[in-house]
Amino acid sequence: MASGDAQKVWFPELIAIVRQVGEPSMSMDALLQLRDQLDTTLKMLRQTRQILPAMMWCPHCQARHRAAPPSVSVRATILALGRFTPATASEVQALEKRWNSYRRQHQLNRDECSPETDTPPLFARRPS
Repeated sequence: MASGDAQKVWFPELIAIVRQVGEPSMSMDALLQLRDQLDTTLKMLRQTRQILPAMMWCPHCQARHRAAPPSVSVRATILALGRFTPATASEVQALEKRWNSYRRQHQLNRDECSPETDTPPLFARRPS
């Protein structure tokens, strides 16, 4: 495993997907599909390359644990459009405003889950 891969999210394969498919004028359905594609690809890359999440210090139990595996959020996808495509800052900001409006209208939390679902844990506990 290369140095820094435990924290890395934007692998070259993901950047290529963003550059190929991403555009600031995409619909919310297309944006959500892009996020799903990026998240699935990230999980597959980390699994095939056997990249474990970084170790974190838990202030509550005073022990080291593996952090939760990284994922790609819709906001990260939007910011990646601004970072890896020729989209202007105003186009990215407009897309982010549309996403926030869509999220509130459909009562989604920041992780694209309905409010009834639990939020993911901060740390992935090792089995005892």
